[in-house]
Amino acid sequence: MPIIQADFYRRPLKDSTGQPLWELLLCDESGNFRFNAFCPQSQATVDWVKERFLEAFKSVQPETIKVFRPQSLSSIIKSAAEKLNIPVEGSRKTQILKEWLKERWSSSYLSERSTGEIYEPLEIEKLPPIPLPEGLWGEVWRFAAIEAGEIVERFRDFPIPVVEMPENLWPLNLGIASTIQVPGVVINGGKKAMRLTRALAEKTPVALSYIPGNPDGLILEAGLNERWIIATFEDQEVAAAGKVYEQRKLLSKGLHFLLIQPDDSGMTYSGFWLLREE
Repeated sequence: MPIIQADFYRRPLKDSTGQPLWELLLCDESGNFRFNAFCPQSQATVDWVKERFLEAFKSVQPETIKVFRPQSLSSIIKSAAEKLNIPVEGSRKTQILKEWLKERWSSSYLSERSTGEIYEPLEIEKLPPIPLPEGLWGEVWRFAAIEAGEIVERFRDFPIPVVEMPENLWPLNLGIASTIQVPGVVINGGKKAMRLTRALAEKTPVALSYIPGNPDGLILEAGLNERWIIATFEDQEVAAAGKVYEQRKLLSKGLHFLLIQPDDSGMTYSGFWLLREE
């Protein structure tokens, strides 16, 4: 079990005395290993979680524990893992754990122990969007699109310094027809292209959305719950292109991309990400 996905959070459940219940869920990336345990809120401590870790990891210590809740990076899970010298990493890529959480909410959580409160098992409070640091922005950007059938062949083997193309997001694996136009955003960074690429890579891009408003904006979701303002604009032609961009995302099952390049020559790329909203 080299990598474990974990969640320790209060559930909409109560024990026989009416005390709120917390639950620890642990699973590996295949879903073959699963472990869960409940505890009353009064016992939800670092030592309780550490003991459950020891119980779950009897034979093999995990290489890493992945968590998708921001609170887990500064609270009980991290502190308990540190006592056992297990690193904890924040990541939205905990799909097996998230599917398990949804399954449990639709079945076992709906019982006589339920508190009746509104509960969304995967809900994360998003931070308000903030501008990218000054000095990072490129020379120009535009909405674009590439046929689904061309994406993997075009970018997989091209010598790009930063590439994020997980196989589960390849159009073929999502069941997207090769002729579908996958939308994206292209940034010409000029001499700042690599600096911008490295800065965005550190933030771990997840999704890029056009948000209508006054002014309109291009917002990047990144990390666990961060949001960054990539651009703001009032130009009606750009706004129209933004609406087309969002419409194409519906047809591409949410798949889209972010491409950073020094210029429009097509000879050099600095960074490429396949993105998909959760």
